[in-house]
Amino acid sequence: MPHEAAAKVISLVSVGAHPTSGRPRRAEQDARAVELGLRLAGERLQVLHAGDVNEEALRAYLGMGLDELAVLEQPKTADALPVLSDYLKEAGAQIVLTGSQAETGEGSGMLPFLLAERLGWPLIVGLAEVESISGGQALVLQALPRGQRRRLKVSLPFLATVDNAAPSPRQSAYGPARRGLLQAEEVEVVEDELFAEAQLQPARPRPKRLKVIKAKSGADRMKAATAKASGGGGQVLKGVSPEEGAAAILKLLVEEGVVR
Repeated sequence: MPHEAAAKVISLVSVGAHPTSGRPRRAEQDARAVELGLRLAGERLQVLHAGDVNEEALRAYLGMGLDELAVLEQPKTADALPVLSDYLKEAGAQIVLTGSQAETGEGSGMLPFLLAERLGWPLIVGLAEVESISGGQALVLQALPRGQRRRLKVSLPFLATVDNAAPSPRQSAYGPARRGLLQAEEVEVVEDELFAEAQLQPARPRPKRLKVIKAKSGADRMKAATAKASGGGGQVLKGVSPEEGAAAILKLLVEEGVVR
């Protein structure tokens, strides 16, 4: 893969949780971010975590072939956004890779967006591959629904999230995982007041509404299933004020049961 040797790549990682047992492990998407970083930068890749340096699950990332992993030491209730943005600015990072959503904690998926906004960098969602880096720009492939790909050209520096469309992470070896160094760095802890007062609960997928098809014969059921949906209750708003448009949207959300 052609790329500039000077490009500095940093992968952000978090502590994951096994979907069945809940035991701490490396996060699946963050491991893919490390794998993609290793393919880009090799041994020059820097991996960064904001949290507890004594977390054993972090050694699973070291087992992927890393000599060390930098840890911005702070408690779980601290806000990772300020310390990460300050570190990335001083480190001179040009490509920052991260998973799209954490497996533990809030798991809101907002950190990459807030971090990109704070740094003033472009954000690529669903990065599948970095094809080349040249002249201060990168040619990348973005994953789209149904297996589609879109080629984009983005200026350095940029931040990208990876998901299951990125290359699968390599296995973590026990020996390198134990020999690797978890390098703790002292940072100014910023308490996350919103997280401290929040009550966490497991996320549950919302049930999808199913269209009940009332048909007697198989032909009628097939026709109803393949027919193009027709909306008779739609309304086109043109030339209305922002207040009128907002009122129409709110009315629709109430009717659909989204807002109560």
